Formats: sequence, C-alpha cells, structure tokens
Amino acid sequence: MRYLRLKKNTDFQKLFKRGKRVFSPHITLLYAPSPVPVMGIALSKKHGKAVRRNRLKRVLRAAYADSLNCLATTCSVVILPKPGEDISYAVAKRELLSCFKRIDAGMGK
Repeated sequence: MRYLRLKKNTDFQKLFKRGKRVFSPHITLLYAPSPVPVMGIALSKKHGKAVRRNRLKRVLRAAYADSLNCLATTCSVVILPKPGEDISYAVAKRELLSCFKRIDAGMGK
C-alpha cells in the first residue's frame, strides 16, 4: 500500500497539537484520523550527524511501508524516534506493529 508523506511544517504542527500519542521503547507515534495514510518523520540533531539521521529515516520509512497493511484504520502518523542508539530495521518494524495494534484498539477497530 502506498502512503503520502508529510512535508509541510503546518501539517506537522497540526499533528503535534491535535494528535494522540502511542509509545514504544525506541519510537513515539503521533496519529490522527485521515482519509488517506500519511506519514512523516521528525528528527533532531540529537540523533547525530546528517549521515546517521538520513539512515535512520530510510530504515523507518521502509519499516513503515512494509507494516502499513497491518494498520486497519487510515491515519496521519508522525514518527518520533527517541535519541540514543541506532534502530535496526527489525526493531523498527516490530515496534511500529505494536504501536499500530494500540492505534487500532484506540480508534475502535
């Protein structure tokens, strides 16, 4: 399933103000219902230099794309990785799936 990406600051700010949060050991997800799946990643310089941040974003995008079909509802999502060690693809996918289960339970599906 394809998804759109959040790119504008105003779209990110809407989710930061109105979105609900789901937590896992390495990732925090902000989500809100939307007609189509939309995803954005928010990283700060606390995650390291540009090469490390870009690799983390690539891993998170791939894990999100592969696990999106497990999300029963369509929603806008901002992924906030917690600063610290690098997250592998397997860890990212496992934590996204656990967060998706909690999102589905919270939205009543």
